[in-house]
Amino acid sequence: MGFAEIIGHQRPLEILRLALGNGRLHHAYLFVGPEGSGKRTVALALAKAIHCRETENDFCDRCPDCARIQARNHPDVRLVQTLEDKKEISIKQVRELEKELNFRSFSGKRKIAIIDPATLLNASSQNALLKTLEEPPQNSLIVLIAPNAGALLPTLRSRCLRVSFGPLARDEVARYLMSKEGMNQDDASLRAALSMGSLGAAIKFDKDELLEKRRSWAALLLSLSAGDYRGAIAAAEAIASDKEECLGFLEWAETWYRDLLIYAATENSDEMVNVDMLTEIESQSAKGNFEQMLASFAQTARAAGRIQRNLNRRMVIERFLFGVVGGR
Repeated sequence: MGFAEIIGHQRPLEILRLALGNGRLHHAYLFVGPEGSGKRTVALALAKAIHCRETENDFCDRCPDCARIQARNHPDVRLVQTLEDKKEISIKQVRELEKELNFRSFSGKRKIAIIDPATLLNASSQNALLKTLEEPPQNSLIVLIAPNAGALLPTLRSRCLRVSFGPLARDEVARYLMSKEGMNQDDASLRAALSMGSLGAAIKFDKDELLEKRRSWAALLLSLSAGDYRGAIAAAEAIASDKEECLGFLEWAETWYRDLLIYAATENSDEMVNVDMLTEIESQSAKGNFEQMLASFAQTARAAGRIQRNLNRRMVIERFLFGVVGGR
């Protein structure tokens, strides 16, 4: 195992490998890209490459250091996440991390912190982390991982070198599912399409459950007529009861409006996600206004960012759906 065996992300890997080879790693990185696309895998690979005993500027995935990083128990590599039963990464966690980064490295190499997802840093913890980024401890490396940078303070973003991760190619995901997960071609192709380039999602989701949810979400959007604000309120109330349901709906809605835009522009279904709903997409694309579809597409990501920042879910979904019915 090494960088060469990581699926996709050639440009981000090239940036990191070049910095490793030149001895010019930045003190802080911001990895931004879709959920499940492999950002954490690459962050851990970078940590392994720094600490690996067997290879230079790469990793073997076999030596004790690689194994300990993979098992999350290496003394110089810390993965920071929300504590059990907590919704945010607290200022206390950030202050503890700062102390750890100032300790002498056990291995003599870099002390590394990976914060995932950085969008769950609250305002206080972001400000505390900012002080660490402004005066980074000697021989330290911090990697922030986020699906988008909108929830992070501009001053925090400006202290990090941003590395952007795109969704994995559909055929790469399908090949992996067939070769590593033993799926047949039809199942792998459908999962690859539905996952929107997220290998993690393609492996984990319950296909039948997701198909059913997508159908219900599509029926909900299609049932809302122009100016039906009362219907939008009722729909928002039904969706907003659960945070994961909200985020799942908005993630799917992004694919829906993407498909509408693709079909409106090209009348081609090859790159569509919701290929099993082609009839509905053809109908809606013909009826819809391109600029309004584009606005709804953009609003899905903004709404998801607001929910990730723990804003009122019902109000966020209502605002999104008001935009949908107001533009019809």
